[in-house]
Amino acid sequence: MFVRDKSEGRPSPPDGGTFTWPSLRSPVGALFIVGSLVLTLFVLVPELWDGGKTKDYPMWFWVGQQVLHGGDIYAGGASGVFRYLYPPLSAILLAIPAFFGKIPLYLMLCALNAAAWWITIELCNAMTGADRPIPRWLAVLPSLAMLSSIFDSFDLGQPNLLLLMLMLSGFWLLQRGRLKTAGSLFALATAIKAFPLAVFPYLLWRRHWKTAASMAVCLGILLFLVPAPVRGFQRNISDLETWFHGMVGSSSEKGFGQRDEQNWSWENQSLIAVTHRLARRVNYNQLTPGRPAGYVNLLDLDFETANLVLLVVSLLIGLGFVTAMPPRSQVTPSSNAAELGILFCLMTICSPLARQYYFVWLFFPVTVLMHRAAFDRRSGVRTATWSLLAAAGGLKRRRRNI
Repeated sequence: MFVRDKSEGRPSPPDGGTFTWPSLRSPVGALFIVGSLVLTLFVLVPELWDGGKTKDYPMWFWVGQQVLHGGDIYAGGASGVFRYLYPPLSAILLAIPAFFGKIPLYLMLCALNAAAWWITIELCNAMTGADRPIPRWLAVLPSLAMLSSIFDSFDLGQPNLLLLMLMLSGFWLLQRGRLKTAGSLFALATAIKAFPLAVFPYLLWRRHWKTAASMAVCLGILLFLVPAPVRGFQRNISDLETWFHGMVGSSSEKGFGQRDEQNWSWENQSLIAVTHRLARRVNYNQLTPGRPAGYVNLLDLDFETANLVLLVVSLLIGLGFVTAMPPRSQVTPSSNAAELGILFCLMTICSPLARQYYFVWLFFPVTVLMHRAAFDRRSGVRTATWSLLAAAGGLKRRRRNI
């Protein structure tokens, strides 16, 4: 674990602390290694002995091959919509392991998820504002609480756990004064999958000008210049235009972002989807053909009016967040951890599509709450926090069983 600087009551910077990779000699490390191997087997066994791995893995291999052979990365599938939904940079990165075949690609994605998982554990424990050694059970408990979302990251091949690690690393460096490097990590996460862009308004509000500028410049480089030697400058611009118009510029009452059937269904827990399900009559069972239509709307508004409701709700949540922020002169390690925990929650639900695997981003907020429940000096706060976590866990389990 990162060593803490007890004299200052905050995590010591990376060059003054120690980072340890998991070891079989450590009970926590051994449990992590075994867990990562088991999750990797869920990917490799179907590919090797059960007719091929499904979910997003074949699509990652396909888009990597498209890059290698100069094909159209936004070619439509059988339904005419994009098979691949992410910015061009992700396709370029996937092409490197895809050159060696499916198994090397799948192994690389599992290894990245495993490394991101461990680094996330380390960073979360280092950034909670606690100033005492962390017992083994507390180091393990957040991973157990988030295990279903971690499993989904491995099983689906989704990068959300990797993005979480990049964002946490960015904030760690931001707190250590490495402002430009922090911005570059935020930019990388955004260039891989667009929704981490939601951190940019926060950087502006907190007046992290250099970090925001670094993020903007690096994002431009990653989107426009890095893919150009592979795809060609003009073709990369065309790819970006196709992606933007198909993913960002397409929105109607039927849906958005090339996945109309997913947008308003119960599996999408984003603020956009929840608001529309409550504000207008949309079928939340549309993702599953053959199931009876279901509705939970409290109002019966049209699409445009529902969007106005969404705007008001978003503004109220945003105003509540900035009102709760302490002035910079009063920020403490503990308040900063709580602030970032709320920010990660808001970035998750503000994504237009927030399915189960997106909520791996709650790893940090959950860790902050568990540390508060374990270490807060007020017994009432400890009891209330454990009760809140237990209730949230019960609701999550109930949702998965519906």
